Amino acid sequence: MYFFPQTPAVRSHVEAQTAFLNEMSKSMFRSFQQMCDLNIQLVQTLVEEGTLASQQVLSTERQTELFSAAAARAQPTTEKLRAYQQHISRLAADSQVELARVTEQHVQNTSRTARALVDEVARSTAEETERTIRNQQEAMRNVVDPFARPNGEARASAGGNSEPQRGQPGVGQGGQQGRSSQGSRPEGAQTH
Repeated sequence: MYFFPQTPAVRSHVEAQTAFLNEMSKSMFRSFQQMCDLNIQLVQTLVEEGTLASQQVLSTERQTELFSAAAARAQPTTEKLRAYQQHISRLAADSQVELARVTEQHVQNTSRTARALVDEVARSTAEETERTIRNQQEAMRNVVDPFARPNGEARASAGGNSEPQRGQPGVGQGGQQGRSSQGSRPEGAQTH
């Protein structure tokens, strides 16, 4: 559901936002994929190292060889974990650089379309406010004098009589419309 009608400004802003979010999500997905690949490589390496270490441990005949074989495998594993940490740090830095590049690339277009959208919304809001004020003023005029027509004549009521409008000629006292000038009577004259 759209709050504003589909105008060129709205459409261009939505397209700019969509392009920005698409590019940002692609960049984040690539970083996530690289992180997953790095984790898979680490697990494969650790499994291989563990397999080699277990083979050496099982093939030893003396206890002293057992400790030396375990110590010999600990050093390469530690170096591989250190290399993994360096890869993660490099990957995080590359991801930040890529996200900054994408943001910089799209921020000008997105800002421009946002300004155009704000201008259009302000213009349409001003027009709508003006229209609403006119409608409210007309409604207030109708509430104050509900039987007045726009041209100043009185409207006919449902019973055929029309209600008088104050200050108009031909209107007698008592709320009834006076007769034409031929049958009018002077004030104070009585009818039988």
